[in-house]
Amino acid sequence: MPKFAANLTMLFNEVDFLDRFEAAARAGFKGVEYLFPYAWPAAELAERLDRHGLTQVLHNLPAGDWAAGERGIACHPDRVAEFQDGVGRAIEYASALGCKQVNCLAGIVPAGVAPERAHEILVGNLRFAAPRLAAAGIRLLVEPINTFDIPGFFVSRTAQAAALLDAVGSDNLYIQYDIYHAQRMEGELANTIARHLPRIAHIQLADNPGRHEPGSGEIHYGFLFDFIDRSGYTGWIGCEYKPATTTEAGLGWLARAGG
Repeated sequence: MPKFAANLTMLFNEVDFLDRFEAAARAGFKGVEYLFPYAWPAAELAERLDRHGLTQVLHNLPAGDWAAGERGIACHPDRVAEFQDGVGRAIEYASALGCKQVNCLAGIVPAGVAPERAHEILVGNLRFAAPRLAAAGIRLLVEPINTFDIPGFFVSRTAQAAALLDAVGSDNLYIQYDIYHAQRMEGELANTIARHLPRIAHIQLADNPGRHEPGSGEIHYGFLFDFIDRSGYTGWIGCEYKPATTTEAGLGWLARAGG
């Protein structure tokens, strides 16, 4: 049976962020993830996790100025020092929250930067981050993101992420496989998961079109959940979708999936 984690950035937006931990636990989730923890004291987040019996499954490395449209800085030649500082900050938070996985958003390639240069910078940054996170007992992930939603995002396909892992050459770098992004860019979900399963440390979901809950679109999630179970995947599946109406009204899929 899949283990589902509520993405608190996307779900339970009917209440304030810190109240979403209780809402997720009340809905039956045992794990949570969200984009960034850095706007809140780590001790306050840890207390919410403990109070509601939740596991912190994942959060991202600092990713630049999100409000201004930045979506990661790991491929930016002029932001290497900032990236390295962010690794230390992520380790502090993940350690305090008991979080064993941190995701790196490669970012949008800056204007005037050649793809080869962006790749060089990204590889170097991942080589910097991977051993430091490993020393803290934290896995480093990298996520392909579709270029329809985020034009110019540097890592957009599973094969590209796998090649990036090869280039970095670390045993502490994995793929974060987002079903929604993968469906938009390449399809072939089951075959791709099977092909890359040893390197997939975390899965996320949303249906397509619309990025809403499973069952709202074209993806056959009943088949896919059964397939993931049979594959031997034992990690979490993060529910990173936008509810079509309210979070609670759209949770019928979770009961059907056995979550």
